[in-house]
Amino acid sequence: MGKKYNISFTKAVASGNDFIIIDNKIGEMDPLELDYSAMARDLCRRRLSVGADGLLVLEGSDRAVFKMRVINPDGSEVEMCGNGARCSALYASTCGWGEDLTIETGAGVMGARVDGSNVRIKMSDPRDVRLGISLGIGSTIMTVHHVNTGVPHVIHVVDDLEVYNVNEIGRKIREHTMFAPEGTNADFIGDIGENSARVRTYERGVEDETLACGTGVTASAVVLGLLGHVSSPVKIVTRSGETLTVYYNMSGKKVTDVYLEGAAEIVCEGRV
Repeated sequence: MGKKYNISFTKAVASGNDFIIIDNKIGEMDPLELDYSAMARDLCRRRLSVGADGLLVLEGSDRAVFKMRVINPDGSEVEMCGNGARCSALYASTCGWGEDLTIETGAGVMGARVDGSNVRIKMSDPRDVRLGISLGIGSTIMTVHHVNTGVPHVIHVVDDLEVYNVNEIGRKIREHTMFAPEGTNADFIGDIGENSARVRTYERGVEDETLACGTGVTASAVVLGLLGHVSSPVKIVTRSGETLTVYYNMSGKKVTDVYLEGAAEIVCEGRV
């Protein structure tokens, strides 16, 4: 670690996505004195620090049980993280904040239900849906799809997901001028079955493939439904091997009442 913060943290994981949780719900820490961006860049480093896919800062809220802020390992703050929300809900339940919860995020207020290690969250309705985009990557023109499930995602269906170069192509999609200046996450879908598929995700802000991505899994399930490949509920196998379930209602091309469900667990507690 680069410095001593003298604060407590909890580490949690959901389907391979791991997070450092800082609880400031009662406001005992002055956020003006804490540089969460620098803290995330320091603490999220693998092998050199605690290591995580992101830093979750929980704060008080007048709209929900608590507010969740999501800071990526590169220090950028994003509106929403599906698996982060599930980890935060699990943490909240262990603190006695309730099992039926509301969480304020940059993408709106989310509902959550904790049942043991199983956590289901209500996602925001998908927006900015664009199907059948012709995207130039080098000398290749590929067909991709775009949807925002709290954060932006580009989805590409591939023939052999296991050997696909997710990092190389994912980085090129993430940095493509079509999605500038904010960039996008990139999801790659394979092995489409009867209301099921496998997904691998390159995450913006992590700048690498992660073992799972809740908003990416949700985006992939929604796009597969819009393309007519699956119907709700959809089982998505993540890179970690764990399965997430996505539920939604679809009327024509409108998707509403989206839920993401799967296991989560508290890994450890400590001080940094």
